[in-house]
Amino acid sequence: MEIVFSHYSVMLSECIDALNIRPDGIYMDCTLGGGGHSLEIARRLTTGKLICIDQDICAITAAKERLREHADKILFVKNNFSNIHAILSELGIEYIDGALLDLGVSSYQLDTPERGFSYNTEAPLDMRMNEDAALSAYEVVNTYTESALRRIILDYGEDNNASRIAGAIVKKRAEKPIETTTELVEVIKSVTPKKLLAVGHHPAKKVFQAIRIEVNSELSIIEPTLTAITSHLNPNGRIAVITFHSLEDRAAKHAFAELSRGCTCPPSYPVCVCGNKPKLTLINKKPILPSEEELAENHRSHSAKLRVAQRTEY
Repeated sequence: MEIVFSHYSVMLSECIDALNIRPDGIYMDCTLGGGGHSLEIARRLTTGKLICIDQDICAITAAKERLREHADKILFVKNNFSNIHAILSELGIEYIDGALLDLGVSSYQLDTPERGFSYNTEAPLDMRMNEDAALSAYEVVNTYTESALRRIILDYGEDNNASRIAGAIVKKRAEKPIETTTELVEVIKSVTPKKLLAVGHHPAKKVFQAIRIEVNSELSIIEPTLTAITSHLNPNGRIAVITFHSLEDRAAKHAFAELSRGCTCPPSYPVCVCGNKPKLTLINKKPILPSEEELAENHRSHSAKLRVAQRTEY
């Protein structure tokens, strides 16, 4: 069966400009997705190489077809981008000239009902970006304790109704397992105040985000990954990160802030004794936002933010 991997490449021109691509450089697209960003990077390479990483085999299969004209420049890797050290070691590459991370769930994953990411369609509770992973949304919903569910929904979904939702899930699954997206949506709706149901925002949006983040460990890997990539960047190499909600952006912003810090000695010290030097320089202190034209073309871009940083001289 042919895989049609549809994905709008968010802030495409802004990302390409941010990476400051050298034709002979080595670059990584850490979140291959639909391959749109990778295609534009590959078009700018001559003797350079592009490492395309994704944990979703469907993304890799579709991208190989889309990028076939540039196959001689591309190395495809099925893995989680958090394993940057191992990936580069296996490829025999120590340093790179740039990396792009387009965080969050892809349009293909959202729009493929059987993957279970969407609260708008009937599907098994799954939400795994890597379909070989052991943990799925089904296990989270049906085996996590009420307190763990409450914490996840509150911390990752920022849903103030977390306690009632967690309690309703535990009560419902005691009768029978919650197996589908629509069953979970009905549980959430059953404890959502009527005034919130009337305002137009889907009551399950934040809960589905929270469970998806838990299933795929999305937040916990951002800071260590950016630190790992920085350690493999050539001087003046760049990292570009697109985030889609405040939790992702907060993690990326904090990582960049830590990596761009210099001396960490207490202010009372007369001279620096820590020897810490900034590893990154921020290219944009405030995030780059999508253009009005892009927002009109793709509603899923509305929450996107792009942050860019450059490796300092060693």
